[in-house]
Amino acid sequence: MLGYTIKRLLQMIFVLWIVSVIVFLMMSFTGDPVFMVIPIDSTEAEIAQAREILGLNNSLFEQYAVFLKGILQGDFGRSYVYRQPALDLILERLPATFEIVLVAIVLAAVIAVPLGVYAGANPHRASSRAIMSSSLIGISLPSFWVGMMLIFVLAVQWQMFPSSGRGDTVDLGWFRTSLLTSDGWHHILLPAVTLSLGTMAIILRMTRAGMMEVMRQDYIKFARAKGVSRRGILYGHGLRNAMIPVVTIFGLQLGDLIAFATITETIFAWPGLGKLLIDSIYRADRPVIVVYLMLVAVLFVVINFLVDIIYTWIDPRITVK
Repeated sequence: MLGYTIKRLLQMIFVLWIVSVIVFLMMSFTGDPVFMVIPIDSTEAEIAQAREILGLNNSLFEQYAVFLKGILQGDFGRSYVYRQPALDLILERLPATFEIVLVAIVLAAVIAVPLGVYAGANPHRASSRAIMSSSLIGISLPSFWVGMMLIFVLAVQWQMFPSSGRGDTVDLGWFRTSLLTSDGWHHILLPAVTLSLGTMAIILRMTRAGMMEVMRQDYIKFARAKGVSRRGILYGHGLRNAMIPVVTIFGLQLGDLIAFATITETIFAWPGLGKLLIDSIYRADRPVIVVYLMLVAVLFVVINFLVDIIYTWIDPRITVK
């Protein structure tokens, strides 16, 4: 396990280096950042001075060396719009995104896994067909439409939930959370449900497919012959052996929810990373975009590493090399 961990860490470092090169090149060819930091009526001399200060007169290789050094030191530059360190802006918005993703992924898992087990164990029942039809709808409906419908029905017409915002928060050291206040939960439910529907449908269908395959195996028949209860067969023998593809999808969906919650956060004016990214793209705030992209890359490689480790816990027959 130690050798495998070291190998994976080296792979993660290599992947992050490749991502840093791609992000640097992408940002280098998306416009001149000088005009984001100087007044519109600046003279040619002031423009030249700004280019010198930003290091844009250096070669591309020298600019990348400075860029990489800044990343290693945690210095991604200052936001052109907010005039403060870009990393601080991301860390300030990160708790809000983690909250909505946490609630969404828990909702998806708690609802989808039992329904998938039921549908997989009873594939010919009408209720199972209804569950699968519902999951297809969940995959097909775009999240922005679902969000707007929830706002229109539950927030505007019935006035059961607020239509936007995060609600009251409390401080836990450097971390601010709304999950410890009733007003925070009142605000988070609609965006979390919107964010979770697609993931819920995917996990449900993967769980069903895995259960249908597992239930045909000989060890399931042997467990029935021994007199194991149906619940024990489904969750003790069946689900655990069907969880490998589900865990894979779960990890990928978790990364997707963190990285691509932009639409949901924009619709509900949720003050997280997604809304910050959209605003930064509109305003060409390159330092914030760079931090976001590198953070997403780190999250994905870490989540994939953890998923590989979880495999060995779920199924001891799997060995890591």
